Formats: sequence, structure tokens, C-alpha cells
Amino acid sequence: MANPMRIRADIRDGLTDVRMQVPHPMESGQRKDDKGAIIPAHFITRLEVRHGERVVFSAEFGPSVSANPFLRFRFKGAAAGDRLVARWVDSRGESRSDEVAIT
Repeated sequence: MANPMRIRADIRDGLTDVRMQVPHPMESGQRKDDKGAIIPAHFITRLEVRHGERVVFSAEFGPSVSANPFLRFRFKGAAAGDRLVARWVDSRGESRSDEVAIT
């Protein structure tokens, strides 16, 4: 399984500010290795972040997103101590889910 996502969520001025880095190689399928063979595509296709039952962020990625993408977004309606759950699925069907408490 992939490395855990680095997620930080703080409440500022009534908004929850979320910053996250998603460790993933994000291979496009167009690069070649040292021997000239094409490296197969392997990238995140969908990412979703939930606050309770509510989806507060979702994205569909393609092969043009850089490795280890960094994301930042804000949303209303959270309180300190609430949990955020982030989950991604990639082009090989692999997935990862991580959670963090809002501070």
C-alpha cells in the first residue's frame, strides 16, 4: 500500500483550511525507463474528502497531474475535533484512505 497522505486541517476565520500532499508516482504512461521501455501508466483517477457524511472536496485526475500532488481547499461547517477522511483510487484499482482531526 502507498505511503500515508499528509493532511493538515485548521479552522481559521470560520473556514476549515485543508492542505494535503498525496504521495503517488502519477506515471503518465509516456515516459521511458533507463532501457528505453515505456513505464506503464499509474495515476490517481479519483480523490474524495469527507467531513462526516458530506463530501467537501472531490476531484478526477488524469495522467497530466504531477507526482505527489499538493492540494489546498477550504470549506465551512466544521468544528475543532471533527474528522476528515480522504480517499483516492488509482488507475490500477489500488486505493488508500487516511483521516485527520481538525484543529
